[in-house]
Amino acid sequence: MQISARNTLKGKVKRIHLGDIDAEVIIELPGGIEVVAAVTTRSCERLALEVGKEAYAVIKATSVMVAVD
Repeated sequence: MQISARNTLKGKVKRIHLGDIDAEVIIELPGGIEVVAAVTTRSCERLALEVGKEAYAVIKATSVMVAVD
């Protein structure tokens, strides 16, 4: 796989919440950190995502916001 995004994080699918149109996919990274992605249900099916399968969280953003209390 080659991709232009610089933030590609490898982990395992921990949980999938399927909806009629969208799916929430939780990928657990090494160290226990979780990344949550919202994808279409069709994409979830096409990628054959299932709990325990290795997957990548690919983050492509034009801006990152920082906040403090």
